[in-house]
Amino acid sequence: MPYEVVSAYTLVLGGGHEEPGADERGSGPEVSVHTTAEDAWRALDAGVRQRCGMRPRPRRSIDPDAVVRLADAWRAADPVTRYWNITAHRLPIMVPEFARTPAEPVRTPFGTQNA
Repeated sequence: MPYEVVSAYTLVLGGGHEEPGADERGSGPEVSVHTTAEDAWRALDAGVRQRCGMRPRPRRSIDPDAVVRLADAWRAADPVTRYWNITAHRLPIMVPEFARTPAEPVRTPFGTQNA
């Protein structure tokens, strides 16, 4: 069976639950999977802003460098318990033969028997 490669991006964001009622250990890391790198960076930006009590900013395009600076500043306040990671994955997906585009039929320059 032929393979097609697709990309996926995972975001792991842990620590930093300062809201009232959170226990000492926190609730564990948040893991999310995204289809594009821009979606993953946008989710990191939203997650850090939510943990810091900042209002979310609507953006037309995301600047990964600005998100890294924000996330690193957030982590620097408590580097023992706060962490984040975005990882890109290339996943091979098997494509069944019947899902492929059919080949163009071969046409001969000669007429058929019925013509």
